[in-house]
Amino acid sequence: MTPAARLAAAAAVLDSIAQGRQPAEAVLKAWGSANRYAGSKDRRAIADQVYKVLRARGRLVWAMGGREDGRALVIGALSLIDGLSVEEIEALHSGDGYGPKPLSKQERSRISATADELPGWVAAGLPEFVVEDFKETFGDRWAEEAAGLMVPRAPIDLRVNAAKATVDEVETELREAGLSPERTPWSAWGLRLSAEPPPNVQALEAFKAGRIEIQDEGSQIVCWLAGVRPGMTVVDYCAGGGGKTLGLAMQGLAAGASRVEEAAAPERVWTPTGWVDPPAGTKTKQPAPIARAEGRLIACDVVQKRLDNIRPRLARAGVEAELIHLGPNGGGVEDIVGTADVVFVDAPCTGAGTWRRRPEDAWRLKPEDVDRMHSLQTAILTRAAKLVKPGGRLVYVTCSMLRVENEATVDAFEEDHPGFAPVAIAEALNEAAVTDAGRATLSALATGHRLRMSPATTDTDGFFVALYERTA
Repeated sequence: MTPAARLAAAAAVLDSIAQGRQPAEAVLKAWGSANRYAGSKDRRAIADQVYKVLRARGRLVWAMGGREDGRALVIGALSLIDGLSVEEIEALHSGDGYGPKPLSKQERSRISATADELPGWVAAGLPEFVVEDFKETFGDRWAEEAAGLMVPRAPIDLRVNAAKATVDEVETELREAGLSPERTPWSAWGLRLSAEPPPNVQALEAFKAGRIEIQDEGSQIVCWLAGVRPGMTVVDYCAGGGGKTLGLAMQGLAAGASRVEEAAAPERVWTPTGWVDPPAGTKTKQPAPIARAEGRLIACDVVQKRLDNIRPRLARAGVEAELIHLGPNGGGVEDIVGTADVVFVDAPCTGAGTWRRRPEDAWRLKPEDVDRMHSLQTAILTRAAKLVKPGGRLVYVTCSMLRVENEATVDAFEEDHPGFAPVAIAEALNEAAVTDAGRATLSALATGHRLRMSPATTDTDGFFVALYERTA
């Protein structure tokens, strides 16, 4: 493909992203599948252009006079981000072949104009109502937090599965595969890969065999803060895709069960004349070996398909969990009310802490979406709290950086639930899965029983966590 044709393709992909709710990554993959003529370098160049535009969308819309179509955003990016002259941009818009049509007078005027001073929210690259939330939450640091969330590409964090390997073993394996993993600073079970070039983690044998999972370091830390021990009854109340379920399962492994048990000997096989032993040397398919954990891990969700998707992840990781489909009002767990040692609530949220991975979501978000999430989170936390036994721990987590979903939600919970006492983050960080640097840094960032992590402060996705112990 010519450079001009790549620009036209990027504009088309951006329009597709704007018209739906699919992640940009999925739209790009679908485009590639439908346009087989595009080589790997073409697809990479188109993806780079798309993400470049998405991360600067607010600024580009402003520069192009309010236009939000893909063509206008690509033209704006060529001028404002790539620094191309009007003549160079016109050369890429000649209308020849599969390239974009020539610039209009309005388009030429917009990229020729002297840049006006940008409003704060435009310069920050966030929706205006989000900037107001950031200013209230972060004070003078709001612009730094915004830049960290929207500008850099996120690294690829991995969690080593203690049921199958050690960090040293996996690090060596990845280096032999030609990668350059680094230890994550806060999680003792984490390894980090650069996003440039993007590694195909799912193609690695370590992933296929369950020795690693893709999990942001912040997500690992909130799992370790749950304080799971062997023998506990643990409920992952909003299990979703099961990533944190797997982390909680790893914590619950009994001492000495850090490696999976060997598979049992091949079972007898059925023939028309009855059950017989398999012939010597016959290879029979065996169930995946399981690391036996003491206690009980229960993963819940209101969507059955999500639970179904957890099953193969559990099998690959070699761990176990019970799966419970919740009713629309939380029904289905009546038998475990007041019995759980840990209830982990990874609440549905706007995902505003993950925008460095999915910048398109920032521009889909509306103020009413945040208010709706707050109401849902408050209701879910109230239901989940009923499952905690006296002396048990309740963990509230979001991957959002918005105050309405975090502080406002737990403020409301604390006011209505005096029987839950705060648990200091500094105390909960005394876990072997947290590094010494992690204990020192995260304790300093915490405010009592609440902790915020963000790309700018911890080089993780944005997470909020609050800890409680049931006292009555």
